[in-house]
Amino acid sequence: MTQSRACRMPDIVTTADGNERRVGVEIELSGLGYDELVALAARLLGGTPVLQSRYVTSLETAVGGFTIELDSDPIKDLDLADARLPRSIRELGGQAMDVIDAAAERIVPLEIISPPLAFSNLEMVESLVDNLRSAGALGSRDAIYFAFGLQLNPELPDLRPATLVRYLQAFALLYDWLKARHQLDISRKFTTYIEPWHSRYVELLIDDDYQPDLPQLMEDYLEFNPTRNRALDLLPLFAHLDRERLGRYVRDPRIKSRPTLHYRLPDCDIDNPGWHFSSVWNDWVVLEQLASHADDLAQLRAVFRERRKLSLHNLTHSWLETTEEWLVRKGYA
Repeated sequence: MTQSRACRMPDIVTTADGNERRVGVEIELSGLGYDELVALAARLLGGTPVLQSRYVTSLETAVGGFTIELDSDPIKDLDLADARLPRSIRELGGQAMDVIDAAAERIVPLEIISPPLAFSNLEMVESLVDNLRSAGALGSRDAIYFAFGLQLNPELPDLRPATLVRYLQAFALLYDWLKARHQLDISRKFTTYIEPWHSRYVELLIDDDYQPDLPQLMEDYLEFNPTRNRALDLLPLFAHLDRERLGRYVRDPRIKSRPTLHYRLPDCDIDNPGWHFSSVWNDWVVLEQLASHADDLAQLRAVFRERRKLSLHNLTHSWLETTEEWLVRKGYA
């Protein structure tokens, strides 16, 4: 008997060139010391950890290279010989570093960054997250100052403008539903780096006649969203497609070029026994399925536009309720 898989697969699992689609995963957490997390990840994933620099470790595995790091450049780059530090800190030397490290590991997230993983390998992430929970990993809900995320970087089936538009439309239509399912902790609700797209951009995007070429698609998005701080961040994709055009709107050295979307919305609720990596992934697959079914996507766009009209139903039903009902009725959820 075939063992059931926790992670669902979308209909489209290969790219236009026939290769299996891949997704990068970024997991933020606390509750474990850095060295403890490195040793645990090495045991769970296989491979020998190699310290690349302060608080940055690489782990080469059978499926590619993982990175374990402290998500703070100032702490990673700290040099006690730096003359800008107070003399009292510099004179304490290693003792000061121990104190700084202990404090950093309490309030700065540790992060596991996967290589691009084939969709069929995602069960290993499910197992990794569940084992980290058992070892004492903590997520966003553990403290008010935690705002930890679980980010996905899914490779697209192809990079044609029409395909990109379908994915963007699906996200715009499902944003409220996804937020209700993935934004569970108050600390993340108050952050600014997972904002929705500008409402005027959404109105432009969901029009049935919206069929831009690539330059127009990029310029329309960037006119209203010239920032990394979006729940679905397109800037890494745009850097891959046309960095020069992107640079006319945004110049940020943190933008990494890659042929993927950058889904930043979900909490990392890792210490909740009822939450799993597949909780996030399977909801993303709902978006994948909607994007690949043109008739359903057109229907939900029409429902969305109807919501802007004044009616008793629209006054008494939120878009979230309408979306939930539609997804259940159509068999998506």
